[in-house]
Amino acid sequence: MSRLLLVEDERDFRNLLTSFLQMQNFDVITAEDGEDGWNKYKTSRPDLCILDIMLPKKDGFSLASDIKKDNPDMWIVFLTARNLKEDRLKGLAIADDYICKPFEIEELVQRIQNLLNRKAKIGPNDLNEFIIGKFIFNFGSLKLKGPDQVHGLTLREAELLKYLIEHLNQTVKRENILSDLWGNNDYFLGRSMDVFISRLRKYFQSDPSINLETIRRVGYILKVVE
Repeated sequence: MSRLLLVEDERDFRNLLTSFLQMQNFDVITAEDGEDGWNKYKTSRPDLCILDIMLPKKDGFSLASDIKKDNPDMWIVFLTARNLKEDRLKGLAIADDYICKPFEIEELVQRIQNLLNRKAKIGPNDLNEFIIGKFIFNFGSLKLKGPDQVHGLTLREAELLKYLIEHLNQTVKRENILSDLWGNNDYFLGRSMDVFISRLRKYFQSDPSINLETIRRVGYILKVVE
């Protein structure tokens, strides 16, 4: 049984959602504010976290960042009434999914299950390693090991890097990446991908043989000089 951490300050909604998730055979741990959420996360070690953003004491963005720093592999889904473009982009740069209220509860359950299934497919026994320049990228553990540091990647960062490595020294179109990896050419996913690209560039900056270029209005190319 998968364990979920639900951090939501509205009691009635929290109780309703908890009951439904429990009926779907999830073990649900609840918290009513950001500080309580952090404490429950540390003690319960969930498989996935569902976070509101507008939380007392510690907002959802801060809580999600703290959780990702502690465990980059932890799944996080934002469930919030904040649907502005800036909020969605900020949320998708931290978390693995972003769902706006109101929503269909069956869709939430399906998205949760999709993330948990993907985690099972790339578990710790999957040693899918790639050597790129001075780096070793392990897709199974979502780790990018460089000469001086090990970077923990989100699943989407890892999927993007694997895709670029599989198309090494080839220009790949933005729309192809979005559709091949995540199923659609969504605007917000596209903007989040720009954030992922920037992070990967930062990780690789210690190795001048690796160059991740943006091809204006087309896509990207990952080049490695032998």
